[in-house]
Amino acid sequence: MPAPGVQPIDLQALLRFDRKTIAAALNLLEDRRAERQERALAVLDELAGLPAAAHVVGITGPPGVGKSSLIARLIARAVQAGRRLGVVAVDPSSKVSGGALLGDRSRMQLPPAAAVYARSFAARDRLGGLSREAFLAVFLLRHICDVVLVETVGVGQSETDIANIADSVVLVVQPFSGDVLQFIKAGVMEIPDILAVNKADDAALADKAMAEVRAALATRGNVSTDAWKADTFPLAEPGSDAGGWSSPLVAVSALSNLNLDRLEAAIAEHHRHVQTAGRLVSRRAAQELAWAVGELRYELGRVGLAAAGRPDGVAARWAQQPGRSPARKLANLLAAVGPMPSWPPRPLPGPDAPGPGR
Repeated sequence: MPAPGVQPIDLQALLRFDRKTIAAALNLLEDRRAERQERALAVLDELAGLPAAAHVVGITGPPGVGKSSLIARLIARAVQAGRRLGVVAVDPSSKVSGGALLGDRSRMQLPPAAAVYARSFAARDRLGGLSREAFLAVFLLRHICDVVLVETVGVGQSETDIANIADSVVLVVQPFSGDVLQFIKAGVMEIPDILAVNKADDAALADKAMAEVRAALATRGNVSTDAWKADTFPLAEPGSDAGGWSSPLVAVSALSNLNLDRLEAAIAEHHRHVQTAGRLVSRRAAQELAWAVGELRYELGRVGLAAAGRPDGVAARWAQQPGRSPARKLANLLAAVGPMPSWPPRPLPGPDAPGPGR
């Protein structure tokens, strides 16, 4: 039963893509009051027992590259094909109120009366660009949509979190922006499954930009297992040749619709690729664990993550948590870990420790 004062969420209306019901469910996810959080967990648990058929496509890249304009074109084409879309735009946060600035969603020009639901989430202090609410919104939307598009905050090098939420990651760059070299240094080039050079209306400039990106791709390898040392969980099939996938490079223009059909074809082909041999299941399972590790670190700090057994310990505990949805499992795990000791810890008594009266 829902808590007093909390309107129940009609699961069938949610599955019918009723916008008011979707809005109410997402509002519950963002509401931190205990009774509403419990209701949100119940909704997510119900959805977790149903198929999550949507293809989650992450669109990432530096500021000004045209991500929102490109997404607007992809939305229009998907609507023409009769698909139901969810759009999650992670916006920069106000330092004063903590709220989203809503700039990305306003630039998307969503078609009226179409089967599209868009929601903005504040990045807040998450350098990776994805808050807990954004992850859970994608979890919800992928049970009721055909496609979910996720655009992260335009901060470039810190956007590797997108690989922890998307089935397919598209990295968007533009000619001669200087971003590619920075991406190589930051490890961002290991993330994308598809690369798009936007603003490619000038063929000569586009060709040079494509050559620059190809050179960058030549430096890319699989993610090292040394990532465990940084208290992260390794991703299932990052954007690399792992599993037989070689990331395609497409020159596009959101302004003139140049090669958008090729970009769509590349995204669809990658979706087919991850659906074979259990890749999508393993990828999403690894994403849940990566998200849980990140949330534990965020909520409890490094000391708390160590108390939970670090990433390998979290992986062992995760499989034992009751509940269907990742949100429920995280709540159970946080409760199981319990309150953390004060930090910094007091020094243990020893021969050199100051005693009373010293």
